Amino acid sequence: MSHPVSGLSIGRSLLYLVVAGIAWGTAGAAASLIFRVSDLGPLALSFWRCAGGLVLLAGALVLRPRRPGGARESRRRRLVRVLGTSIGLTVFQSAYFSAVEATGLAVGTVVTLGAGPVLIAVGARLTMGERIGRGGIAAVAGALTGLTVLVLGGETAEVRPAGVLLALLSAAGYAAITLLTRRLGRDGAAGDALATSAWAFGIGAIALLPLAAAEGLVPHTAAPGQVLWLLLYVAAVPTALAYALYFTGAAAVRSATVSVIMLLEPVSAAVIAVTVLRERLTAATVVGTLLLLTAVAGLAFAETRRAAAARRLRATVPA
Repeated sequence: MSHPVSGLSIGRSLLYLVVAGIAWGTAGAAASLIFRVSDLGPLALSFWRCAGGLVLLAGALVLRPRRPGGARESRRRRLVRVLGTSIGLTVFQSAYFSAVEATGLAVGTVVTLGAGPVLIAVGARLTMGERIGRGGIAAVAGALTGLTVLVLGGETAEVRPAGVLLALLSAAGYAAITLLTRRLGRDGAAGDALATSAWAFGIGAIALLPLAAAEGLVPHTAAPGQVLWLLLYVAAVPTALAYALYFTGAAAVRSATVSVIMLLEPVSAAVIAVTVLRERLTAATVVGTLLLLTAVAGLAFAETRRAAAARRLRATVPA
């Protein structure tokens, strides 16, 4: 089934979101490594992420072949999309990096993505009248249960109130991006995902520059090569690639489904925390991760079944 506006199949949209979620999970790990080997702060890191993402996406926009003209957005809709995405993205990633620095990778990621489904489900119901359905409610409940197990089952010393508040602020920015993308994706001409991302990173970089300069733009480190490599990775994979895939996929998939699929981010972050950062693997981490994966698989399966049922229904209706 293809979404009527984006023209993208539900299956491919889900794949894009899965890849974006896993890639985002590596951003926090890269940030943790940068904080370990340098004095670069979260706002400066967020600035370099936006600036690097802008350069890469601008190059992709220049090199990609021209697409055939189709339905285009009005100037007002384009302005709403770009400004709304820019504000949400800047708050989302800046607060997230600050939360990771304040309370650690696992807790910062889990709280951010745990609050996201709740905020998105409530927002989608209030602004778009979307019904989650019993299967969706069960999946979100399972996801939240998994996140609760991860937080409450971990070491309490790692859960710092300031970091949790920053993670909740990050979740609010993430929810705003998801709801805006879905609303504009289902009502009217679709926007250009690459162009939207590039504009958002450009505006975000300008907004963050004075704060990042006050924090310190150039890190002091004994491992400059490692810091440079990590900054380039953050700009390329969990930024330029992941956001372009996310904005494309989120326009064709229900908001509640997007929110739960994006819970793959804390799962991938947990795996990296254990295998790369050598964090201790607890029973709570295992149980919470399994609950999250089950919720993601269940909701993605329900979304595919819903799309197939709608396709069969259209096929039986005479033209």
